[in-house]
Amino acid sequence: MKNHKRLLALGAAAVMTATLFAGCGPKENGGSANEPNSGAEGTDYKIAVVPKMTNIGWFQRMEDGVEAYNADNGTNYVYRGSAEGADQAGVVEQLLAEDWDAICVVPFDSEPLAPVLEKARDQGIVVITHEASSMDPKYFDYDVEAFVNADYGTHFAEELAELAGGEGKYIQFVGDLNSVSHNEWCDAADEYFAANTNMTNAGRFGDDTTSSYNQTKELLQANPDIVAIQGSASTDVVGAAQAVEELGLTGKVAVVGTSMTSIARQFVESDTIATFSVWDPAEAGKAMIEMAIAVLDAKAAGTELDTSALSLNAAGYDTLTPDADVPTVLYGNARVDVTKDNL
Repeated sequence: MKNHKRLLALGAAAVMTATLFAGCGPKENGGSANEPNSGAEGTDYKIAVVPKMTNIGWFQRMEDGVEAYNADNGTNYVYRGSAEGADQAGVVEQLLAEDWDAICVVPFDSEPLAPVLEKARDQGIVVITHEASSMDPKYFDYDVEAFVNADYGTHFAEELAELAGGEGKYIQFVGDLNSVSHNEWCDAADEYFAANTNMTNAGRFGDDTTSSYNQTKELLQANPDIVAIQGSASTDVVGAAQAVEELGLTGKVAVVGTSMTSIARQFVESDTIATFSVWDPAEAGKAMIEMAIAVLDAKAAGTELDTSALSLNAAGYDTLTPDADVPTVLYGNARVDVTKDNL
């Protein structure tokens, strides 16, 4: 199936992107029950998409993207994962016995996942990753990023530095202390703070909504000189903001990070979250599938894949920029910055 046969209508892409900002409801089954492709002409690749976890709105939205891709293109690619990120390596391990052509994965914890991805590649399975640009490239064929991760983290640091006047302590939250992309964002922010401000890092913490709320409350009560909070997961920003509001510190402690309008709106409207950034996980899911197909098509034709003019036919991934040092890492331009003005 060639890319020119699967062009997505611009209107449909716009609608899908807009839907993200309206939020998306939970799925009771926690993942698609689709079976692999039937082998009909044009749908003969077996491709699985494996998220970090299936029980949060972000990755339920990615599942929406896979389902929309299937509906638009007559395919039946599979979305499969676990509610627990710690189980992701086991999910991928199970796939290795099922004769897949490609596995697209958003790594939760790179340490247990890396050897499983290496086994997949050794078996001839194409591996496409997302949010994994700092992983050793031997573990993937291509990594598709929504943006340059360092730029994303620097953006948050710039916002926090301006809001805090360049003084005071800040804390950071990541979805997991071994999360590849989240730590890249925080590392880039640390570098910006060190080079451009007098702000110091009071700690980096792994969490979800509940623990970010509890930890923020405890940390702010014990350290009144904390003036800024950087979040990474869509939920930790909301937990931190709730704690800031309850302590009456809105306007005194700045909060920025990654989130979704469906869960962050009230805190943006109350000025507790100054800004958050987002990219549409539905489009990221489509982009990974398109990347897998492009690699498989090139292999079937016995040609080298030319990424210089490659479009993945997903909003934010119509043009790609290869990493200067690792050309199999490809950057899109899918970041959207959200404030009260453009909610």
